[in-house]
Amino acid sequence: MNKEVISTPLGPSALGPYSQAIRAGNLLFVSGQIPLDPSTGQIIPDKTIQAQTRRVLQNLLAIVSAAGGSVENIVKTTVFLRNMGDFGEMNAVYGEFFRLRPPARSTIEASRLPRDVSIEIDCIAVI
Repeated sequence: MNKEVISTPLGPSALGPYSQAIRAGNLLFVSGQIPLDPSTGQIIPDKTIQAQTRRVLQNLLAIVSAAGGSVENIVKTTVFLRNMGDFGEMNAVYGEFFRLRPPARSTIEASRLPRDVSIEIDCIAVI
């Protein structure tokens, strides 16, 4: 099986030994994204869960787009929240991105996320 590394400057650079995404056949596996501004490599200054969720989803979509896909190609997401109490506010922003035929989703509360952010999301897309 061939695997292709997908990378774009429109998404944050990897913080370690991993790829932004890997395409294997027609499947795209996008690594977990946190609210990093791709232009600075820094966590966005707005610490609200709404702003962090929006930035994370923008990062995910930039990477999916670099592979030739769109929001419609995403079939599964995993959301990691530092505080499940943020679910409602996260879900409202998430719904802005996935209006029609939203992907399958798991949401997990995690005690600590990279750089102490409040949210991380990964996804699988069919391209």
